[in-house]
Formats: sequence, structure tokens, C-alpha cells
Amino acid sequence: MAKLTPVKQHQVYTEIARAEEFQELRQRYRRFAFPWTAAFLIWYLLYVVFANWAPGFMSTKVLGNLNVALVFGLLQFVSTFVIAFLYSRHARRRLDPLADKLIARYRKAVGS
Repeated sequence: MAKLTPVKQHQVYTEIARAEEFQELRQRYRRFAFPWTAAFLIWYLLYVVFANWAPGFMSTKVLGNLNVALVFGLLQFVSTFVIAFLYSRHARRRLDPLADKLIARYRKAVGS
């Protein structure tokens, strides 16, 4: 089968981008990404606000030389990995199957 021209490939992509399945894929992504991004930014800003305007609280000893600021800082890393894990699981369960169908549809339409 002959390869399609770039114009035809673009037309196929545009058709798929307008498809209900593609819109559903975008909505699934947004429903995960936007709330978690907002939550992480709020969490990060809380750390910054406390560090700047509540130094007494942040210097409170928790255990030995471990203070609240260090715990918050470590939790920033932990929360990053937790969100990455949750996104990976979400993508595998909710995004990848639908994306695979759309990719197969595109490849079938362009003959590759």
C-alpha cells in the first residue's frame, strides 16, 4: 500500500482529533492532571509560605535534630513520587487502552 501524503495524514489526524474517543481521552487526562497539579502547587506554596512567615513553626523539633521544615521538604519529594505513581497507574488503566485504539485507527487509516 502506498504511503499517504502529509496532507492526507493531517486530514486523518484531524478527523481522529475530532472523534468522541479522542475527546474522552483528553477529558480523562485533564480530570487527573489538573486537580493533582493544583494540589501539588498548593502544597508547595504552603511550604514556601510557612518557610517565610512561620519560621518558628518550621524550626520546631520533631525528633532529635529533625524539624518541621525538613519533614516538609522530604514530604515534597515523597508527594512528587506518589503523584507520579498515581499518574502511571491512571494512564495504564484509563488512558493507554483508549490511546491504543486511536493509534490503531490512525495507522489503519494511513496504511502503516
